[in-house]
Amino acid sequence: MTLSGLVWANLRRNKKRTVLTMLSVVVAFFLFGTLRSVITTLDKASEVGSEGRLIVSSASGITFLLPQAHANRLQSVDGVKSVAWANWFGGYYQNPNDFFAQFAIKADTYLPMYPEIAITAGSVDEFMRERTGAIIGAGLIKKYGWQLGQKVTLKGTFMPGDWEFNIRAVYTPSDPAFGDEIMLFHYEYLYERTGGEITPGWFVLELNRPDRAGDIAAGIDAQFKNSVGPTKTQTERAWNAGFVTMWGNIGFLVGAIGTAVFFAILFVAANTMMMAVRERIGEIAVLKTLGFGNGTVFGLVLAESVLITVLGGFLGLLLARTAFLGRNALSAFFPGFGVTGGTIILGLVMALALGLVSGAVPAIQSARLSVVSALRRVA
Repeated sequence: MTLSGLVWANLRRNKKRTVLTMLSVVVAFFLFGTLRSVITTLDKASEVGSEGRLIVSSASGITFLLPQAHANRLQSVDGVKSVAWANWFGGYYQNPNDFFAQFAIKADTYLPMYPEIAITAGSVDEFMRERTGAIIGAGLIKKYGWQLGQKVTLKGTFMPGDWEFNIRAVYTPSDPAFGDEIMLFHYEYLYERTGGEITPGWFVLELNRPDRAGDIAAGIDAQFKNSVGPTKTQTERAWNAGFVTMWGNIGFLVGAIGTAVFFAILFVAANTMMMAVRERIGEIAVLKTLGFGNGTVFGLVLAESVLITVLGGFLGLLLARTAFLGRNALSAFFPGFGVTGGTIILGLVMALALGLVSGAVPAIQSARLSVVSALRRVA
């Protein structure tokens, strides 16, 4: 029998224990892949946005509105190519708990700033011609079964009432992290329905000189410092990163959970190997009697441990990758959510380390085992 055959035979010695241990590893690495992907997705989301666009919001917070008159003064700032603005709407379709983002935009200047919004059905011209027109992400089309040209009614929350929209265009983002479950509609529709009480939630500035973004932002905030609407200006990427930090120190939380899971599985795997070695003391003594060296015995035991953890880790990571491939339950909350290749590689390295550490002690004990004392213990 070959050495690999011996390893396989030992794993099959107690099939129930081997399977249960491997399933524990599978579950642990499925959790690792999922939790790690939350961090990688949030990190990627914080990088979404252009350094060539500035976001001007209220210095008091994102929930405060700004005077629309700011637009003319912003347009006159040296280095600003164009100005647009947007508002958060906050409606829902049928189910209040079924969330997706809706933004009222100054469409004629907003859309040219965002090449990330690639129209794949309908057209911008059709959207522009209709006051109640809407641009819908392809993800919403799949989620709700909507069709181009369909009339959709949303229930307002901050702006109560029934709001009717006609789907005139569908977009697919060029970057998955941008998200494909967003609805865009005309700011003018929002302004008219609210009797002119709504003003811009934030301004978006396209710059001629992105390398001067810092100086331009500082100049804008200085200009409006003592106005009725003081501002906080930052690059779009920094603005998006600010939303990510609202989740708190999620990296520490996920890391703590991952560490706890790792050590828990470490103890399970180590205990399994210790039990397996204790049951085979006599067999190990016979192997040494037949000429198997200490190094060979050490390798056989360690190989069992590594095979259980690496195979279990691979299956767990593969399961996580498959479960969150393409559109999935978490992509609505974390656009572009998925298990990356880097996460899989890191997981396999951890599985290998887990196998080496958990199998080291029983492997060393097996290698140091005295044939005489082992046979005496068996007898």
